Amino acid sequence: MDVDALMKQFEDFLDEAHRLKALYAKQITLLVGIETEYISDVDLEGLTSLLERVGKRVEYLVGSIHHVRTVPIDFDLPTYGKALELFVPEAPSNTDRHEPFFLEYFDAQYTLLQRFKPEIIGHFDLCRLYTPQIRLSDYPLVWQKIIRNIQYAVGYGALFEINAAAFRKQWKTAYPGEEVLEAILSEGGRFALSDDSHGPHAVGLNYHRAYEYLKGLGVTQIWYLERSDTPNQGDRFVQAVKMEGDWSDHAFWKRRK
Repeated sequence: MDVDALMKQFEDFLDEAHRLKALYAKQITLLVGIETEYISDVDLEGLTSLLERVGKRVEYLVGSIHHVRTVPIDFDLPTYGKALELFVPEAPSNTDRHEPFFLEYFDAQYTLLQRFKPEIIGHFDLCRLYTPQIRLSDYPLVWQKIIRNIQYAVGYGALFEINAAAFRKQWKTAYPGEEVLEAILSEGGRFALSDDSHGPHAVGLNYHRAYEYLKGLGVTQIWYLERSDTPNQGDRFVQAVKMEGDWSDHAFWKRRK
């Protein structure tokens, strides 16, 4: 597909999404959003132009990083390895390429947050997808950037995605992992649920495991987005709203096994 065909496909998606939004307005509230890419700076310019073109038809953004130095980091393990090979440890005696890799990932994330202020921060620590055993706090410079990004996102009101897709990718937790989730909590961050479904088969998949994960780490609030008459920090008309009542007893969980 060439660029024109891809744009036509995207505009057809927006048309269909808003048709369904109107058709089912009395039964369910739908918001139409898009997830970001940042392969190179061209993507940032492209997203700026796209958002100007579609206006209010895109109601919210999920801010995600899927590439480091233009290489996909969530496609498969060999491709992840190719991304790591692009980095050279600073000390000649050090063979660990992860530190410079992580530093670049979280710098790219920070650039994305600053430029677009996405309402949802997508899979915050996807950079560990194939190495979930790594503790990011073992890299002090990396951890500083993580805290910087969390504080910035909290400052403009973003929600952090609790992404259940990590379970089907053989993680024992959702994204973000425990130490990052605890850091977000300590900085006053708020969480929204996500199944990261790429089709109907994955809608709500592993939400019961996400429930257990959140309860185990002492998360007491779940948030979501709804329409607003007032623009937010990203100049879009949605706001974060806390789920009322005791979310841990909500019947919602019982339907998602």
